Amino acid sequence: MNSTSSSGVLVVGSATADLTTFSDRLPKPGETILGDDFTLVLGGKGANQAVAAALAGAPVRMVACIGTDLFAGMVAEGLSSAGVDLSLLRRIPGPTGIAHIRVDGSGENDIVIVPLANSALSEEQIDEAFADGRPAPVLLTQLEIPIPLATYALRRARESGMTTILDPAPAAHLPEDIWTLIDIVVPNESEAEFITGIPVIDAASAADAGRWFVQHGVTSALITLAGAGAVLVTADAVERFAAIPVQPVDTTAAGDAFAGYLGATLALGASLETAIASAMAAGALAVTKRGASPSIPTRGEVDAMLARSSAATG
Repeated sequence: MNSTSSSGVLVVGSATADLTTFSDRLPKPGETILGDDFTLVLGGKGANQAVAAALAGAPVRMVACIGTDLFAGMVAEGLSSAGVDLSLLRRIPGPTGIAHIRVDGSGENDIVIVPLANSALSEEQIDEAFADGRPAPVLLTQLEIPIPLATYALRRARESGMTTILDPAPAAHLPEDIWTLIDIVVPNESEAEFITGIPVIDAASAADAGRWFVQHGVTSALITLAGAGAVLVTADAVERFAAIPVQPVDTTAAGDAFAGYLGATLALGASLETAIASAMAAGALAVTKRGASPSIPTRGEVDAMLARSSAATG
């Protein structure tokens, strides 16, 4: 993996308004049920990862598009208040992207994303991030923006000597040439299965899926397995990381907290293993709170959890 002289993270991705309902269970098709809560907060995988990276202590800039509707101000304010640099954020006439999220009593969720303004992201906007002489060592991108633009961002970052991280969510069929542009891919088990065709049901099958990514050109595949931890696969080794036990409340943005902390910790100069430990703690803490970006923990909270986990296992 490569690095440049800065210590920041560049996020190219989605920003949405998250409309979330909470109920004991999810409705069956055609059924209406009563919920017990509703939230309207900043979301989008790109925005969540940008917030996570900023809370982790790294300088963060985000390339994204929002609209000119009532949701746009909330999204911009949520990013800014977390410390994300919005100089590359663009307002597009029309509606801001939204996510409709439903969460049941066990903390599991289902999500419908409507990209809207996110679909207006352009190569020219991405080029701006590389034209102003402000390099960053790490790029984070995801698939809630058009896939050709995620690929373009990865290619520009690779040409600039950055470490490239792809969160392949929502899962999609990707062009073969994308894999050689990626240093670290961070799918969960369902995304890994969709992309590789290998059913991921445990650490062993996660390792098999990880080898598929490596064989296709990715440097490191980090498969997350929720409560079963994570598996790191490189050309030379397979390493398993145990989960930190928590009581889940809402799993929304747990993967984004993981990816954001992974990228930020690497950008700040830590080893991959140290970055994974921070990411595991961030993801665990995120599931203990409701909401997307509001559930993402601070660096102090992550360090405290790591200290408690180390004391418990030591």
